[in-house]
Amino acid sequence: MKILSFVFGLLAIAVITLCGFSYWVYSSVSQTRTHDKADQYIKIEKGSTPRDIIAKLSAEGIVPSETATMIYLRFLGDGSKLQAGEYQFPSPISTIQVLKQLEKGEDRTVKLTIPEGFTRFDIAKRIAEKFGKAQPQTVGAPDSLGYDDKAVLALMDDISLIRDISPSAPNLEGYMYPTTYNVPRDARAADIIKLMVEQFRKFWKPEWSDAARRIGRTPHEIVTIASLIETETSVEAERPIVAGIINNRLAKNIPLGIDQTNVYIAKMLGKWDGTIHKSDLEVDSPYNTRIKTGIPPGPISSVTESSIRAALEPKPNDYIFYVRNVELNDGSHWFYSSAAEFEKGKAKYQQWLEKERQEKRSGENQ
Repeated sequence: MKILSFVFGLLAIAVITLCGFSYWVYSSVSQTRTHDKADQYIKIEKGSTPRDIIAKLSAEGIVPSETATMIYLRFLGDGSKLQAGEYQFPSPISTIQVLKQLEKGEDRTVKLTIPEGFTRFDIAKRIAEKFGKAQPQTVGAPDSLGYDDKAVLALMDDISLIRDISPSAPNLEGYMYPTTYNVPRDARAADIIKLMVEQFRKFWKPEWSDAARRIGRTPHEIVTIASLIETETSVEAERPIVAGIINNRLAKNIPLGIDQTNVYIAKMLGKWDGTIHKSDLEVDSPYNTRIKTGIPPGPISSVTESSIRAALEPKPNDYIFYVRNVELNDGSHWFYSSAAEFEKGKAKYQQWLEKERQEKRSGENQ
Protein backbone atom coordinates (compact mmCIF):
# COMPACT_ATOMS: atom_id res chain seq x y z
CA MET A 1 0.00 0.00 0.00
CA LYS A 2 2.82 2.28 0.89
CA ILE A 3 4.52 1.45 -2.41
CA LEU A 4 1.33 2.23 -4.35
CA SER A 5 0.95 5.54 -2.55
CA PHE A 6 4.58 6.30 -3.33
CA VAL A 7 4.05 5.57 -7.03
CA PHE A 8 0.92 7.72 -7.14
CA GLY A 9 2.86 10.47 -5.41
CA LEU A 10 5.61 10.29 -7.99
CA LEU A 11 3.04 10.38 -10.79
CA ALA A 12 1.32 13.34 -9.20
CA ILE A 13 4.62 15.16 -8.89
CA ALA A 14 5.44 14.31 -12.51
CA VAL A 15 2.04 15.57 -13.71
CA ILE A 16 2.35 18.74 -11.68
CA THR A 17 5.89 19.25 -12.95
CA LEU A 18 4.80 18.63 -16.54
CA CYS A 19 1.86 20.97 -16.19
CA GLY A 20 4.07 23.61 -14.62
CA PHE A 21 6.68 23.16 -17.34
CA SER A 22 4.03 23.33 -20.08
CA TYR A 23 2.58 26.45 -18.50
CA TRP A 24 6.05 28.02 -18.41
CA VAL A 25 6.63 27.21 -22.09
CA TYR A 26 3.21 28.51 -23.11
CA SER A 27 3.59 31.66 -21.02
CA SER A 28 7.03 32.30 -22.45
CA VAL A 29 5.83 32.16 -26.06
CA SER A 30 2.35 33.68 -25.68
CA GLN A 31 2.94 36.70 -23.46
CA THR A 32 3.80 39.97 -25.21
CA ARG A 33 7.06 41.56 -24.12
CA THR A 34 8.79 44.80 -24.95
CA HIS A 35 12.19 45.09 -26.62
CA ASP A 36 14.43 47.93 -27.80
CA LYS A 37 14.89 46.87 -31.45
CA ALA A 38 11.50 47.96 -32.85
CA ASP A 39 13.10 50.60 -35.08
CA GLN A 40 15.78 48.25 -36.43
CA TYR A 41 15.82 45.57 -39.11
CA ILE A 42 16.97 42.11 -38.02
CA LYS A 43 18.49 40.14 -40.88
CA ILE A 44 17.98 36.37 -40.98
CA GLU A 45 20.55 34.94 -43.35
CA LYS A 46 19.65 32.35 -45.96
CA GLY A 47 20.52 28.83 -44.84
CA SER A 48 19.96 29.59 -41.14
CA THR A 49 18.60 26.65 -39.14
CA PRO A 50 15.62 27.15 -36.79
CA ARG A 51 18.06 27.00 -33.85
CA ASP A 52 20.30 29.64 -35.50
CA ILE A 53 17.28 31.91 -36.02
CA ILE A 54 15.95 31.58 -32.47
CA ALA A 55 19.42 32.00 -30.98
CA LYS A 56 19.90 35.26 -32.92
CA LEU A 57 16.49 36.60 -31.94
CA SER A 58 17.15 35.65 -28.31
CA ALA A 59 20.49 37.48 -28.39
CA GLU A 60 18.72 40.54 -29.86
CA GLY A 61 16.15 40.47 -27.06
CA ILE A 62 13.23 39.77 -29.41
CA VAL A 63 12.60 36.26 -28.06
CA PRO A 64 12.76 36.08 -24.23
CA SER A 65 13.53 32.34 -23.93
CA GLU A 66 15.48 30.38 -26.51
CA THR A 67 14.76 27.10 -24.72
CA ALA A 68 10.99 27.63 -24.46
CA THR A 69 10.80 28.68 -28.10
CA MET A 70 12.67 25.60 -29.34
CA ILE A 71 10.43 23.33 -27.26
CA TYR A 72 7.33 25.06 -28.66
CA LEU A 73 8.65 24.66 -32.22
CA ARG A 74 9.41 20.99 -31.62
CA PHE A 75 5.98 20.01 -30.36
CA LEU A 76 3.52 22.65 -31.60
CA GLY A 77 5.26 24.58 -34.37
CA ASP A 78 7.16 23.91 -37.60
CA GLY A 79 10.69 25.24 -37.75
CA SER A 80 10.95 24.42 -41.48
CA LYS A 81 8.52 27.26 -42.24
CA LEU A 82 10.78 29.97 -40.82
CA GLN A 83 12.13 32.11 -43.66
CA ALA A 84 15.20 34.24 -44.25
CA GLY A 85 14.73 37.94 -44.78
CA GLU A 86 14.95 41.31 -43.07
CA TYR A 87 12.42 41.75 -40.30
CA GLN A 88 11.24 44.65 -38.21
CA PHE A 89 9.49 43.32 -35.10
CA PRO A 90 7.10 45.71 -33.32
CA SER A 91 7.25 46.12 -29.56
CA PRO A 92 5.59 44.69 -27.55
CA ILE A 93 5.33 41.35 -29.33
CA SER A 94 4.91 37.70 -28.31
CA THR A 95 7.16 34.87 -29.43
CA ILE A 96 4.21 33.27 -31.23
CA GLN A 97 3.69 36.50 -33.18
CA VAL A 98 7.41 36.55 -33.98
CA LEU A 99 7.21 33.00 -35.34
CA LYS A 100 4.16 33.84 -37.45
CA GLN A 101 6.03 36.80 -38.92
CA LEU A 102 8.99 34.55 -39.69
CA GLU A 103 6.70 32.03 -41.39
CA LYS A 104 5.16 34.74 -43.53
CA GLY A 105 8.55 35.98 -44.67
CA GLU A 106 9.58 39.58 -45.01
CA ASP A 107 12.24 41.28 -47.10
CA ARG A 108 13.11 44.91 -46.59
CA THR A 109 12.43 46.61 -49.91
CA VAL A 110 12.70 50.06 -51.41
CA LYS A 111 9.72 51.51 -53.23
CA LEU A 112 10.80 52.64 -56.71
CA THR A 113 8.20 54.65 -58.64
CA ILE A 114 8.72 55.24 -62.36
CA PRO A 115 6.07 57.70 -63.62
CA GLU A 116 4.53 57.47 -67.07
CA GLY A 117 6.59 59.38 -69.63
CA PHE A 118 9.90 59.08 -67.74
CA THR A 119 12.95 58.91 -70.02
CA ARG A 120 15.87 56.55 -69.50
CA PHE A 121 17.81 59.56 -68.18
CA ASP A 122 15.11 60.17 -65.57
CA ILE A 123 15.00 56.48 -64.69
CA ALA A 124 18.79 56.22 -64.34
CA LYS A 125 18.83 59.27 -62.07
CA ARG A 126 16.07 57.87 -59.87
CA ILE A 127 17.74 54.47 -59.55
CA ALA A 128 21.03 56.13 -58.60
CA GLU A 129 19.26 58.33 -56.04
CA LYS A 130 17.44 55.39 -54.47
CA PHE A 131 20.19 52.77 -54.55
CA GLY A 132 23.48 54.40 -55.52
CA LYS A 133 24.47 55.53 -52.03
CA ALA A 134 24.19 52.14 -50.42
CA GLN A 135 27.95 51.53 -50.67
CA PRO A 136 31.00 53.52 -51.83
CA GLN A 137 31.34 53.51 -55.59
CA THR A 138 33.30 50.58 -56.95
CA VAL A 139 35.40 51.50 -59.95
CA GLY A 140 34.80 49.22 -62.92
CA ALA A 141 31.63 47.72 -61.43
CA PRO A 142 28.70 49.87 -62.59
CA ASP A 143 26.20 47.08 -61.90
CA SER A 144 27.08 46.92 -58.21
CA LEU A 145 25.93 49.16 -55.40
CA GLY A 146 27.45 52.60 -55.28
CA TYR A 147 26.80 53.51 -58.93
CA ASP A 148 25.90 56.92 -60.31
CA ASP A 149 23.31 57.77 -62.98
CA LYS A 150 25.85 57.63 -65.83
CA ALA A 151 26.82 54.09 -64.86
CA VAL A 152 23.16 53.07 -64.71
CA LEU A 153 22.49 54.74 -68.06
CA ALA A 154 25.31 52.76 -69.68
CA LEU A 155 23.61 49.51 -68.65
CA MET A 156 20.55 50.57 -70.64
CA ASP A 157 22.51 50.19 -73.90
CA ASP A 158 22.26 46.40 -73.59
CA ILE A 159 19.25 45.43 -75.71
CA SER A 160 19.62 41.67 -75.32
CA LEU A 161 16.41 41.59 -73.25
CA ILE A 162 14.30 43.00 -76.10
CA ARG A 163 16.18 41.84 -79.19
CA ASP A 164 13.37 39.47 -80.16
CA ILE A 165 10.85 42.34 -80.10
CA SER A 166 12.98 45.22 -81.41
CA PRO A 167 16.32 44.11 -82.84
CA SER A 168 16.96 47.64 -84.18
CA ALA A 169 16.44 49.43 -80.85
CA PRO A 170 19.52 51.54 -79.97
CA ASN A 171 18.87 51.14 -76.23
CA LEU A 172 16.15 50.25 -73.73
CA GLU A 173 14.34 53.58 -73.96
CA GLY A 174 10.59 52.89 -74.08
CA TYR A 175 10.99 49.28 -72.97
CA MET A 176 11.14 49.87 -69.20
CA TYR A 177 7.58 49.86 -67.92
CA PRO A 178 6.44 52.78 -65.75
CA THR A 179 4.91 51.62 -62.46
CA THR A 180 5.84 51.24 -58.78
CA TYR A 181 8.27 48.46 -57.89
CA ASN A 182 9.21 47.03 -54.50
CA VAL A 183 12.91 46.36 -54.93
CA PRO A 184 15.31 44.67 -52.47
CA ARG A 185 17.50 47.40 -51.03
CA ASP A 186 20.68 45.57 -52.08
CA ALA A 187 19.50 45.09 -55.68
CA ARG A 188 22.00 45.72 -58.47
CA ALA A 189 21.20 48.30 -61.13
CA ALA A 190 21.24 45.59 -63.81
CA ASP A 191 18.64 43.59 -61.87
CA ILE A 192 16.39 46.64 -61.47
CA ILE A 193 16.56 47.39 -65.19
CA LYS A 194 15.81 43.75 -66.00
CA LEU A 195 12.80 43.88 -63.66
CA MET A 196 11.37 46.90 -65.52
CA VAL A 197 11.96 45.34 -68.94
CA GLU A 198 10.33 42.09 -67.80
CA GLN A 199 7.32 44.14 -66.68
CA PHE A 200 7.14 45.65 -70.19
CA ARG A 201 7.27 42.18 -71.70
CA LYS A 202 4.40 41.07 -69.44
CA PHE A 203 2.00 43.56 -70.96
CA TRP A 204 3.40 43.45 -74.51
CA LYS A 205 1.18 40.98 -76.32
CA PRO A 206 2.72 38.83 -79.10
CA GLU A 207 -0.21 39.69 -81.36
CA TRP A 208 0.82 43.35 -81.19
CA SER A 209 3.91 42.55 -83.26
CA ASP A 210 1.61 41.08 -85.94
CA ALA A 211 -0.77 44.05 -85.65
CA ALA A 212 2.15 46.42 -86.18
CA ARG A 213 3.20 44.64 -89.35
CA ARG A 214 -0.37 44.70 -90.66
CA ILE A 215 -0.35 48.51 -90.59
CA GLY A 216 3.11 48.69 -92.10
CA ARG A 217 5.04 49.35 -88.88
CA THR A 218 7.68 47.50 -86.93
CA PRO A 219 7.15 46.92 -83.21
CA HIS A 220 9.96 49.41 -82.58
CA GLU A 221 8.16 52.08 -84.59
CA ILE A 222 4.96 51.42 -82.64
CA VAL A 223 6.76 51.84 -79.32
CA THR A 224 8.39 55.01 -80.66
CA ILE A 225 5.03 56.48 -81.75
CA ALA A 226 3.51 55.41 -78.44
CA SER A 227 6.20 57.36 -76.58
CA LEU A 228 5.31 60.49 -78.60
CA ILE A 229 1.65 60.01 -77.71
CA GLU A 230 2.56 59.40 -74.06
CA THR A 231 4.35 62.73 -73.78
CA GLU A 232 1.73 64.70 -75.75
CA THR A 233 -1.42 63.90 -73.78
CA SER A 234 -2.30 62.27 -70.48
CA VAL A 235 -5.99 62.13 -71.45
CA GLU A 236 -6.55 58.52 -72.47
CA ALA A 237 -9.53 59.30 -74.73
CA GLU A 238 -7.37 61.71 -76.76
CA ARG A 239 -4.54 59.31 -77.44
CA PRO A 240 -6.09 57.61 -80.51
CA ILE A 241 -6.82 61.11 -81.90
CA VAL A 242 -3.22 62.21 -81.42
CA ALA A 243 -2.10 58.95 -83.05
CA GLY A 244 -4.32 59.84 -86.04
CA ILE A 245 -2.73 63.31 -86.26
CA ILE A 246 0.75 61.77 -86.21
CA ASN A 247 -0.30 59.51 -89.11
CA ASN A 248 -1.74 62.50 -91.00
CA ARG A 249 1.50 64.45 -90.65
CA LEU A 250 3.60 61.47 -91.67
CA ALA A 251 1.40 60.94 -94.75
CA LYS A 252 1.76 64.62 -95.75
CA ASN A 253 5.52 64.57 -95.01
CA ILE A 254 5.06 67.34 -92.43
CA PRO A 255 7.44 67.46 -89.44
CA LEU A 256 5.64 66.15 -86.36
CA GLY A 257 6.62 69.26 -84.38
CA ILE A 258 6.58 67.51 -80.98
CA ASP A 259 8.57 69.65 -78.54
CA GLN A 260 9.20 66.76 -76.16
CA THR A 261 11.61 65.36 -78.74
CA ASN A 262 13.65 68.55 -78.28
CA VAL A 263 13.57 68.05 -74.52
CA TYR A 264 14.84 64.53 -75.12
CA ILE A 265 17.69 65.81 -77.29
CA ALA A 266 18.69 68.27 -74.56
CA LYS A 267 18.78 65.40 -72.06
CA MET A 268 20.91 63.32 -74.44
CA LEU A 269 23.34 66.22 -74.74
CA GLY A 270 23.30 66.85 -70.99
CA LYS A 271 21.94 70.36 -71.53
CA TRP A 272 18.40 70.11 -70.18
CA ASP A 273 17.74 72.82 -67.58
CA GLY A 274 13.95 72.67 -67.48
CA THR A 275 13.37 75.19 -70.29
CA ILE A 276 13.23 74.70 -74.07
CA HIS A 277 15.58 77.23 -75.67
CA LYS A 278 15.68 78.41 -79.28
CA SER A 279 18.90 76.45 -79.77
CA ASP A 280 17.10 73.28 -78.64
CA LEU A 281 14.53 73.71 -81.42
CA GLU A 282 17.21 74.22 -84.07
CA VAL A 283 19.65 71.44 -83.13
CA ASP A 284 20.51 69.07 -86.00
CA SER A 285 19.37 65.69 -84.71
CA PRO A 286 17.27 62.87 -86.17
CA TYR A 287 15.14 63.21 -83.02
CA ASN A 288 14.29 66.84 -83.78
CA THR A 289 10.70 66.61 -85.04
CA ARG A 290 10.62 70.39 -85.48
CA ILE A 291 12.87 70.21 -88.54
CA LYS A 292 13.02 66.51 -89.47
CA THR A 293 10.19 64.58 -91.10
CA GLY A 294 9.31 61.01 -90.25
CA ILE A 295 9.48 59.04 -87.02
CA PRO A 296 12.42 59.56 -84.65
CA PRO A 297 15.00 56.74 -84.47
CA GLY A 298 13.57 55.48 -81.19
CA PRO A 299 11.23 56.14 -78.27
CA ILE A 300 11.64 59.28 -76.17
CA SER A 301 10.05 57.99 -72.97
CA SER A 302 8.55 55.02 -71.18
CA VAL A 303 5.14 53.98 -72.48
CA THR A 304 1.89 52.58 -71.13
CA GLU A 305 -0.53 50.12 -72.64
CA SER A 306 -3.04 52.81 -73.63
CA SER A 307 -0.41 54.61 -75.74
CA ILE A 308 0.61 51.34 -77.40
CA ARG A 309 -3.02 50.60 -78.26
CA ALA A 310 -3.48 54.13 -79.64
CA ALA A 311 -0.41 53.73 -81.86
CA LEU A 312 -1.77 50.41 -83.15
CA GLU A 313 -5.35 51.69 -83.55
CA PRO A 314 -5.18 55.41 -84.44
CA LYS A 315 -8.50 57.20 -84.85
CA PRO A 316 -8.91 58.46 -88.44
CA ASN A 317 -9.44 62.23 -88.58
CA ASP A 318 -8.64 65.32 -90.64
CA TYR A 319 -6.71 67.13 -87.92
CA ILE A 320 -3.18 68.37 -88.38
CA PHE A 321 -2.76 70.57 -85.31
CA TYR A 322 -3.64 70.57 -81.63
CA VAL A 323 -3.05 72.85 -78.69
CA ARG A 324 -3.84 72.75 -74.99
CA ASN A 325 -7.44 73.54 -74.07
CA VAL A 326 -6.93 76.43 -71.65
CA GLU A 327 -10.65 76.87 -71.05
CA LEU A 328 -11.02 73.45 -69.44
CA ASN A 329 -7.40 73.36 -68.26
CA ASP A 330 -7.66 69.63 -67.56
CA GLY A 331 -4.84 68.45 -69.79
CA SER A 332 -7.11 68.08 -72.83
CA HIS A 333 -6.59 69.74 -76.21
CA TRP A 334 -8.29 71.59 -79.05
CA PHE A 335 -7.83 69.95 -82.45
CA TYR A 336 -7.67 71.76 -85.81
CA SER A 337 -7.63 70.96 -89.50
CA SER A 338 -6.57 74.43 -90.67
CA ALA A 339 -3.51 76.47 -89.80
CA ALA A 340 -5.62 79.64 -89.38
CA GLU A 341 -7.82 78.07 -86.69
CA PHE A 342 -4.77 76.59 -85.03
CA GLU A 343 -3.13 80.02 -84.81
CA LYS A 344 -6.18 81.38 -82.98
CA GLY A 345 -6.05 78.52 -80.47
CA LYS A 346 -2.31 78.94 -80.13
CA ALA A 347 -2.74 82.65 -79.37
CA LYS A 348 -5.19 81.79 -76.57
CA TYR A 349 -2.73 79.30 -75.18
CA GLN A 350 0.16 81.78 -75.25
CA GLN A 351 -1.97 84.40 -73.48
CA TRP A 352 -2.89 81.86 -70.83
CA LEU A 353 0.73 80.77 -70.50
CA GLU A 354 1.95 84.33 -70.01
CA LYS A 355 -0.71 84.89 -67.35
CA GLU A 356 0.46 81.73 -65.56
CA ARG A 357 4.05 82.97 -65.65
CA GLN A 358 3.08 86.36 -64.26
CA GLU A 359 1.12 84.80 -61.40
CA LYS A 360 4.07 82.55 -60.62
CA ARG A 361 6.49 85.48 -60.56
CA SER A 362 4.07 87.45 -58.39
CA GLY A 363 3.83 84.56 -55.93
CA GLU A 364 7.62 84.22 -55.75
CA ASN A 365 7.99 87.96 -54.99
CA GLN A 366 5.50 87.95 -52.11
